[in-house]
Amino acid sequence: MRTKLIIALSVFVLAACAPEIGSEKWCDQMKEKPKSDWTANEAADFAKHCVFK
Repeated sequence: MRTKLIIALSVFVLAACAPEIGSEKWCDQMKEKPKSDWTANEAADFAKHCVFK
């Protein structure tokens, strides 16, 4: 039980550090991430917020 709590807290902390979708920092991070690792939602958000501003 304790391990699950630690994992859940770790995920929460890491998610809280992620930049807001569409922000300049998020766009820069996506440019650095290999396109083969992008999800369909990430690709759509990138196009919407970073390409077609």
